[in-house]
Amino acid sequence: MLREAPDATLMIKSARVRVLLLIVGGLTATITGVWLVQNRFGYGGNAGTLPARDVKPAVTPVVVTAPTPPQPENPASATALATPDELPENQPSPTPSSLVVTLDPSYVGRLNLAVPVKGVKAEQLQDTFKDARSEGRVHDAIDIPAPAGTPVIATAEGEIIKLFESERGGTTIYQASKDKKLIFYYAHLQRYAEGLVVGKTVWQGETIGYVGDTGNAGAENYHLHFSIMIVSDPKRYWEGTNINPYPLLRK
Repeated sequence: MLREAPDATLMIKSARVRVLLLIVGGLTATITGVWLVQNRFGYGGNAGTLPARDVKPAVTPVVVTAPTPPQPENPASATALATPDELPENQPSPTPSSLVVTLDPSYVGRLNLAVPVKGVKAEQLQDTFKDARSEGRVHDAIDIPAPAGTPVIATAEGEIIKLFESERGGTTIYQASKDKKLIFYYAHLQRYAEGLVVGKTVWQGETIGYVGDTGNAGAENYHLHFSIMIVSDPKRYWEGTNINPYPLLRK
């Protein structure tokens, strides 16, 4: 007796089941693969959001300050005139002691100085250059007596380089000669002339102050203390070699 062939309908159903299983397995594999990629490269979250590794942090600018150039220990010393009250306390006098100096005869011969007190004639002058003073000092100047308030005039053309109130000299003037080789020092003044300022160029015979008794001149001992110094640097006007004004004013 012959066996019957399998049911054709049952075979078709088995084939569909196998195809369905293959489709489900493929979808599962695809979903699993997508999930792994998202977790590996950070593509989770809202659509359009850049991966975290592509987001660059904001850059904070760095300000670099240039180093400050070194400053000289004493900047003022290169540009400003030193004043007598900046000198050491043991500085003996604004007019240092005289030294032996040989002047060029032609230079001395060219000097044509005016007697620095108006109305006083050259023959009235007295040579007090080597007279002794307190504390073992030498005068290093000449005194020109005159009534209080008598005009003091510039002995030569030159620039006013310092106006100073000195303990010994009282109201004083430092004037450089036109060639800057000499410093003329006027002391014991009653006051300055109107408009006299540092840096002003004065002419020979121009009034620059008035005779007084300030400083250590002594009450009512009205006179002009007048000295001349040779200097190598007009900015250090207090450092010079005193020369006797008497023969220069008398010639």
